Amino acid sequence: MKVEELSILLVEPSPTQIKLIQRHLTEAGVGHVEGVHSGEEALASMTDYVPDLVVSAMYLPDMTAPELVAALRRNPGWAGVGFMLVSSETDIHTLEPLRQAGILAILPKPFDHEHLRRALRSTADYLDPAAAVPVAFQDLRVLVVDDSTTSRKHMARTLNALGIDHVLTAEDGMEAVDLVERHLFDLVVTDLHMPELDGQGLVEHIRRRMGNASMPILMVTSEQSQARLASVEQAGVSAICDKPFDLHHLREILCRVLDER
Repeated sequence: MKVEELSILLVEPSPTQIKLIQRHLTEAGVGHVEGVHSGEEALASMTDYVPDLVVSAMYLPDMTAPELVAALRRNPGWAGVGFMLVSSETDIHTLEPLRQAGILAILPKPFDHEHLRRALRSTADYLDPAAAVPVAFQDLRVLVVDDSTTSRKHMARTLNALGIDHVLTAEDGMEAVDLVERHLFDLVVTDLHMPELDGQGLVEHIRRRMGNASMPILMVTSEQSQARLASVEQAGVSAICDKPFDLHHLREILCRVLDER
């Protein structure tokens, strides 16, 4: 899918901001942009026409962006719609529910054109499973580990978009340990913060208790503490990817860690 083929629903309370963001999207090559002012208007609009991407402000008159995302994910017909936040919000705890929900990008206000173009390109690739899929991905067996059902589904869909069809999921580190001891995987993709056994504990189990030093392990996390991330790296993780991740960046990371086996 090309960027100009994307259909976008823009949710923004300010009429001025709607015009401004619509202009930016048009300049980036998007052909169809519809604007609404509230979450309820967005949901009502989507009963008639489902867009490829929802671009929303954080705070709407009737709900917040996390509440809007949750409403989208509850409807099976809308579960695959991409979501992008445009906000000046920087509080980690406020943004965390959106990161866990598997949104495609968080753009600051004001955003620069390069960030917008990259996010739109990632959205187009996410929606087109045939886009630039490395042949080496097609036979990979991948385990996705995350305590968030939404995050697991989003990661599985993203891996599918990269041509990876053999994906199993686990809801925490303990379930993942059982699976990696009984099945052969080419790659483990795990969240960091999970109950029972977290992502770092899972990495340590695979590397030390199982003695598997070669299987690539990708940590996908919104963790900001450099000390914690350094500890994860020392545990033996192959690479760390931020939430939300850019699809191009994820593809590059996977190509690198798989090539290093």
